[in-house]
Amino acid sequence: MMNKRHATLYIGVTSVIDQHRNGTGSDFCRRYGLHKLVYVEHHDRIDEAIAREKALKVWKRAWKIQLIEEANPNWDDLFEQINA
Repeated sequence: MMNKRHATLYIGVTSVIDQHRNGTGSDFCRRYGLHKLVYVEHHDRIDEAIAREKALKVWKRAWKIQLIEEANPNWDDLFEQINA
């Protein structure tokens, strides 16, 4: 989640992405106005998702940006695509 390109990034795990988007899922997202979903990964098991979240959180910012740009070069909001 993020608010504008190359600004504050948030990495988290959720089964209900709407909560993060509307400000009820994460204090961090609400505090920084993060509403745009620019990168998403699906995991079948919660323990896998949490392990990936923890791994990504220790990455350097440049690596995170590269990951986003490889998957979503225009930094489009992916929310509608994953909820279609």
